[in-house]
Amino acid sequence: MRFTLIKDIKNDSLMSPLIKGFLIFALLYLIADLFVKQHGFGLFSHAINATLFGDEELYIDAISEASFLEFWHTEIFMSMMLVFTLGTISIRLSEASRVSILLVNTLFIAAFAALASLALAFYLDPVFVELYVAGYFVWHLCALILLLHSLVSIYRA
Repeated sequence: MRFTLIKDIKNDSLMSPLIKGFLIFALLYLIADLFVKQHGFGLFSHAINATLFGDEELYIDAISEASFLEFWHTEIFMSMMLVFTLGTISIRLSEASRVSILLVNTLFIAAFAALASLALAFYLDPVFVELYVAGYFVWHLCALILLLHSLVSIYRA
């Protein structure tokens, strides 16, 4: 996180290409994450419920606790690495504008809500799947907006 110490990261000859690369990679990750979720876990409530709890009519077994915890652990790591790094870059590139701070805070809250509600759905009540779906799409939308704004901002410099 050396870029947090550099005054003008847009024009720094070492960090600017690294940040551009990270932003492009993060954009590809967000897009790929939608496809991976759709085909492996589910993006919407019905598919997620079938994955978590099974579906007798479709002969789908429920996910095991060990598999769920492994999936959840990976989600926590990937989401938080992206959220923290993207939040830092976005605030630095936008010079802490009110809109970017609002989007970053929404990003953090929605990502946390999605991760927490997934565990709550698995262990407590399937109704939390709806909160997971909402949180997942909100944090992806906020991340996409921040990514695109950051890319435009850094390429304009």
